[in-house]
Amino acid sequence: MSQPRILALVGSLRAASINRKLAEAAVQTVPEGVEVTIYDGLAEIPFYNEDLDVPGSVPAAAQALRDAVAAADGLLLVTPEYNGTTSAVLKNAIDWTSRPYGAGALKERPVAVLSASISPNAAKWAHGDTVKALGVAGATVVENATVHFGGVGERFAEAHPREDAEALTQLAAAVAELVEAARARLVSA
Repeated sequence: MSQPRILALVGSLRAASINRKLAEAAVQTVPEGVEVTIYDGLAEIPFYNEDLDVPGSVPAAAQALRDAVAAADGLLLVTPEYNGTTSAVLKNAIDWTSRPYGAGALKERPVAVLSASISPNAAKWAHGDTVKALGVAGATVVENATVHFGGVGERFAEAHPREDAEALTQLAAAVAELVEAARARLVSA
C-alpha cells in the first residue's frame, strides 16, 4: 500500500504565527514514510469570485491550490480565531477547493482541523465554522483528529510547540487519526 500524502493549510499568514509553528510541530509527528507538506501560497490566491472561476482562466494561484489538494490524500487545517471565526485566508482556500460544486478537490477528502488562539476559548468557534464549511464543501472531517490550543500567546511565548511534550502528544494523536483516514481512503480508491 502506498503511503498517504498530507497537505497542511495554515490560516495565518504571519511568518512567526503560532499556528504555523503548530503545523511545523505536527509535521515532525507523522509516521515514517508519510509525506507532509505545509502549503505556501495562500496569500497569493484572490478572493473567490465566480467571474474568475472559469475553465481555462482560473487564476494560477487558485489552480495550484486546487491541484495540491487534489494530489493530497488528506488535509491538516490549522486555524486561528479572528473575531470569533476562522480566518478569511482559510475560508477562501476552502471556497476555491470546493468548486466546481459537488466535484471540487475537497470532495470526500479526509480533513483534520486544529485550532489555536490567545484566548482560553482555544479558537473553538473558528474550529466549528471551519468544520461547517468543510462539511458543506463535501470534505470528510475526521472528528477524532481535533486539537484546540488556548492561551497560545503565553504557552508558546518562550518555546516552539515542538518543545512542548503535551502539545506534541496531542498533535501526534491527531495526525495519526488523519493518516489512518487517509490510508482508508487510499484502500477504497
